[in-house]
Parts: sequence; structure tokens; C-alpha cells
Amino acid sequence: MKILVTGAVGFIGSHTAERLKALGHDVLGIDNFNDYYSLELKQLNADALTQKGISILKKDLRDSDLAEVLPKDIDYIFHYAAQPGISSTSTFEDYFSNNIIATKNLMDYALQCSNLKLFVNIGTSSIYGLEATFPESIAPKPASHYGVTKLAAEQLVLQKSREKQLKSCSLRLYSVIGPRERPEKMYTKLIDLGLKDEAFPLYEGSDKHLRSFTYVGDIVDGVVSVIGNEDKVNGEIINLGTEVEHTTQEGIEAVEAVLGKSIKINVIPKRPGDQLRTKANIDKARKLLNYNPQTTLLEAVKAQVEWFKANFS
Repeated sequence: MKILVTGAVGFIGSHTAERLKALGHDVLGIDNFNDYYSLELKQLNADALTQKGISILKKDLRDSDLAEVLPKDIDYIFHYAAQPGISSTSTFEDYFSNNIIATKNLMDYALQCSNLKLFVNIGTSSIYGLEATFPESIAPKPASHYGVTKLAAEQLVLQKSREKQLKSCSLRLYSVIGPRERPEKMYTKLIDLGLKDEAFPLYEGSDKHLRSFTYVGDIVDGVVSVIGNEDKVNGEIINLGTEVEHTTQEGIEAVEAVLGKSIKINVIPKRPGDQLRTKANIDKARKLLNYNPQTTLLEAVKAQVEWFKANFS
């Protein structure tokens, strides 16, 4: 199969591209290499993919000429590219253009791919709002520009299934961790600052927040399992994550256990829109995809520490 992965040099996109290649597919990655975070890390991911025979195209999905530069004999599209997270440095226009306009452009291109079996949108638990413990049928209540625009992008994709123009689904991911996690994310920052004996900035009260910290390999298991299940997942929203909850404090303690040292903490003011609790309800994923994440928090942290030390220590 010929597969397009957007946001391919990012954290989860790069792991997905590698897995698809290992499964024998012909994989094309596309990424705009923006400077939201370290271009060094993005290039490191890109080099790892090219070494495995995955082609990477530098291209912004907000451009209107996608159909002119991308092949039209694509069988599957996995759409990771987005303006991520909750950040004071990102404007509403950043979220709007990268999450909504870019997705609309990609959908227009997808409709010209006559071989397309499935368009897979990568969503987020942030769509649910401050509490993300629900089944997919619950009405979403996003509490951030990120969540609002990712919900809009999701609906742009699913609209085409409702109109029977193509088959599509949306996978809502929960608190993904592991090797290649972005530098501003919790575990990479904890590992980095812990090794440097510098203080970790902890949002006030967030030590008690509950999260479904899910290992990236377990997420990719669920993502790639949609292949061959197009009829089952068409038009569906599906949660992917672990049902096991941990507090942020337990996450900090796991990193300390792997590093063998305490991490200094600097409490800073809380940020608006931050989720209080995420617990993946994966009944639907179990039923449709036989999804069963197994990696423990400590195993995930060990893998991430090994990766960080090998590449940045």
C-alpha cells in the first residue's frame, strides 16, 4: 500500500511512519519543518526515517497546491500535522490556519485520490474539555483554542464520510509519551532538567492532575490497526490510550526513579485550558480494533530516558 503521513517528522507521526514501513508499505512523509520547537529534533527524526527508506517532503498543508505536488495514487492518509498543545506563544490564527485550513486543503487533495481506502484523522482528548474520561458519544466541550480547532478539523474529515465521498475516521489520542516527545512536553523536559540539576517548572496544582500517560508504541498499535478495517471504522471517532491513570506527581517520581535522583521543582502559575483529568475510555477501540495497550508508565519512561541520553545527553 502507498501511504501518506502528514506531520511525519513529529513525535507520533515519525513512529507511525516507521511502523508502516516495517509492515511493508510504501510511505511518503510530509512536514513543514516549522520552528514551533527544535528543528534539530525534527531533523533527527527525518534522518531516522530516510535511513529506513521513507521519503520526506517539506511542504506546508496550508498551501493551496497540494494536488499539484503530491501523488494521487495514495491508499491511506494518516493526518498528524497540527498546531499542537496549549501554548501562550501560539495565536488563535496559528491554531486556525494549521488545524482547520490545512485539514480542509488536505481533504480537497484526498478527494482527488481515486485509490484512497481511508482517511485517518489524528484527534486529541483535548476535544472533550477539562475532563476527558468519556466515551466517544459524549458531547465535546473543548476548553482551549487547540481543542476547539482540532474538533473543527475532525468534523471536516468526518463530514466527507457522511456525504459518502470517502471513508474516514478520527482517532482521539491520550497523553502520549516516549522517545521523540517534543522538548516542551512534560517527560522530555523532566529528563532534560533532571540530568542538568535544574528546576522543573510545575504549573500550580498540576501535580494532582490525572493522566492516561500512554506509550507511543501502544498508540501506534491502535493507529495502524485501522488498515483492513475500513468498513468498521468509517465515520467513527475512536479513543486510543491507556485506561490506567497516574497523577503528574507519579510521573515525576517515575522519572526520578529511572534517573536515580531527585528533580528540583519550581511552582509557576496555572495555565488556562489545562485538563484536570484524562482517562481513556477504550471500550470502542477494544471492540472494533482489538486494542489492548500494555506498556507500563515505568517501562515508557525508561525507553524515553534511554532515547534522550543517546541523542542529547
